[in-house]
This record gives sequence, C-alpha cells and structure tokens, in this order.
Amino acid sequence: MIARVVDAPLSVAEHEDAVADEAAGAVVSFAGVVRDHDGGRSVTALEYVGHPTASDVITELAEEFAARPEVHAVAVSHRIGLLGIGDVALACAVSASHRGEAFAACAELVDEVKKRLPIWKRQVFTDGEEEWVACP
Repeated sequence: MIARVVDAPLSVAEHEDAVADEAAGAVVSFAGVVRDHDGGRSVTALEYVGHPTASDVITELAEEFAARPEVHAVAVSHRIGLLGIGDVALACAVSASHRGEAFAACAELVDEVKKRLPIWKRQVFTDGEEEWVACP
C-alpha cells in the first residue's frame, strides 16, 4: 500500500503497479493534474501546503478503503510544494475483482481525499494575483 504526502513528482504508473493483484480483474487509476485555468482565469502555478497531520490522514483513508471487502489494494499520494502546469498533484489507484467496484472505490477515494485531507492550495494567476483555497 502506498499512502503518502510528498514534495516530489508523482507517478500514476507506480501507484498502478503497487495495487497489482492476481485476483484483481480491474485496476482503476486517477491523476489530478494542474491545469492552466480556474474560474475563467489563467493559472501559472499551484502551491500545496499540508498540515502536519496530512500524512496520518491519507494513511487512514488508504487503510479504510483497503479494508473494504471488494477492494484488493489501494495506493494514494498527494503532492505538496510548488507545482507547474501538467504536474500530478494527486495520484491514486485501486484494484478490485470487477471494474464497477474499482471505478466506484477510486472515485470515492478521490472525493474523500479532497474532503478530508488537510491541504491548502495557493493558485498563482497570470495577472500576478494569488488565491488560497482550503482543500478539505
């Protein structure tokens, strides 16, 4: 299981490899990627700052999802620090016996990370303005 908050680039393929299981008929992954716009404004970069408990929270989330009977394995990471356009901010993968279970668990995991992980985002716009957004 991978469950971490890191200040280094994330690899979705690494997360997919981590959930490989011979009993799994499906592996679903997700990459939350920094885009060049938000709310009609052009974005140049994002900075993520995590609370000291962020690592514990993401571990708890991964353990909760991995304990589900329909889930074989879970891998999830959130990046902190300064990210550029196209960088992966959130990577996760879930394996399950069937695709429906894997899709549902992965989608719910992403939603729970965004809801519960104590990380804040600073958006830098092309006009020089900045905006802080609480992620949870």
